Amino acid sequence: MQKNLRRCIACRKIAPKNHFWRIVRQANDTVHPEQTVQLDKGMGRSAYLCPRRECLEAAQKKNRLARSLKANAPPEVYQDLYQTLRSRLAAIEERDSHSP
Repeated sequence: MQKNLRRCIACRKIAPKNHFWRIVRQANDTVHPEQTVQLDKGMGRSAYLCPRRECLEAAQKKNRLARSLKANAPPEVYQDLYQTLRSRLAAIEERDSHSP
């Protein structure tokens, strides 16, 4: 794979990493003793997801995010994350519907 290319965990599409949402599981160390999952920031194991409704639904339905991050986080963590991603997606769709 070329430099700065990533693969979507849902549809397996390869594209430059700035075309995806980055989801990060923080490393388990003294700075971050708990394993947290965040969007777009931090260091640790990452997964990439296309900003499309189909990819978001497939990732949630097939539990691909938890498997890609190799994390056994409680379901509430992922529900909060998916809710945030859905609101981001709605904002993108709203913006695209108003653009000429």
